[in-house]
Amino acid sequence: MNDTPETQATTTVFEQIGGEAAVEAVVAIFYGKVTDDPALAGYFEGIDMDRLKTHQARFVGQALGASRPYSGRSMRKAHADLAITSPDFDRVVGHLAASLTEAGVDAETIGVIAGALAPLKDEIVTA
Repeated sequence: MNDTPETQATTTVFEQIGGEAAVEAVVAIFYGKVTDDPALAGYFEGIDMDRLKTHQARFVGQALGASRPYSGRSMRKAHADLAITSPDFDRVVGHLAASLTEAGVDAETIGVIAGALAPLKDEIVTA
C-alpha cells in the first residue's frame, strides 16, 4: 500500500501497527513483562491470563481504532478492588512502552498510544 497523504489520514493507529495480530503479540509480550515484575506480579495471582489477554487486546485495539468493539467492564470497575498505586501504574506503562518497542513500533506511534491510554490513570489508580 502506498502511504499517500490520503491513505495516512484514513489509516488508524491500529492498522498502522499491523492490526489484531500485532496487538495480540504486543499484549503477549506485555503480560510476560508485568507478570515477571515482582512489584506487579501479585496483581495477577489467580487471574485467568488467557481471558485477560483477550480482553486487553480488544480494549487496546478499540482504543487504537479497531472496528471490533470492546465489551468488557469499564476500567474503573475492572480495577476497583485491586488497590493499584500510581507508581505501579507507571511501571505498567513502562512495560507497555517496552513491549511496543520490542514489537517494532516506532517512537512516534508509541507516543500516540500513550496519549490515548494516559487518561485512564484516574480510573485505574485507586490506592
